[in-house]
Order: sequence, then structure tokens, then C-alpha cells
Amino acid sequence: MDYKIIRLTDAPEIKEQAAKWFHDKWGIPLEAYQKSMEECLTKREPVPQWYMAVEEDRIIGGVGVIENDFHDRKDLSPNVCAVYTEKDRRCNGIAGALLNYVCADMKEKGIDTLYLITDHTSFYERYGWEFLCMVQGDGEPDRIRMYIHRS
Repeated sequence: MDYKIIRLTDAPEIKEQAAKWFHDKWGIPLEAYQKSMEECLTKREPVPQWYMAVEEDRIIGGVGVIENDFHDRKDLSPNVCAVYTEKDRRCNGIAGALLNYVCADMKEKGIDTLYLITDHTSFYERYGWEFLCMVQGDGEPDRIRMYIHRS
């Protein structure tokens, strides 16, 4: 499998394709992704950032970095969000490669501590993430796992 990881800032022409791809995977309004990606491209701040694994012209994986991934711990920021790999490309290390790329890229931007929320257990630990605490998701009945990564 031959794919490359790209930053949205290095390929702004795929913004609409990427926004639609993330929307289709997570069901968050398309406009929210478009707005965040536009902010990524115009503000040139470390956050937000968007990354995609691309095979030919197909997005096969993606991840974002935003201030807060819809939880009550606004002090735990920035957050890795929307980690996803296409079902037919899973178990090939794509998510791990994306996570490692994001952590390295954010460290270059001066951010050495990242957070993420997930209901997965044992997946993120493989890539240097540690369980930190439980947080309350916005509008969610149950608490969810918060992880931390320090570079």
C-alpha cells in the first residue's frame, strides 16, 4: 500500500474533499469542518490543523487538532480529534502513522502536549498516549476516556 500523509496547509486544494470526508465519517455538520479548515488555512496558527493519509486521490485516513473536542475539560487543550481510517485500510498502521506525524508536527509548532477523547482502550497506548482521566462529553450521558501525549 502506497500512501502519503499530507497537511491541509500543504494541499489547500483538497479542503472541500477533506471536509466532506470527515463529515461523512463522523456526522458532524459539514459547515463545522469547512469553518475549522478555513481557519487552519487563513490564520496560520498552530491550532486548528488537519491531516490526511492519501492513496492516489483517495483519502484513506485522517485526523484533526482542535482546541476542544466537545467535552467539559476546556483546560485540556489542544485535542486530537476525528481519528479515522477507512475500513478496507485498517490494520496497516495508518492511524499510528497519522498520530505520530501529528505529534511531531505539533511539537515543531511549539505544542508538546496533546489530548484526545475516545472510547477505545489499548489502541492509543501503542503510540505513546497515556490514560489521563474521565471527562464529560457535551450532551453525552456517560463520561469518556481522556488520553494525553507528551513529546
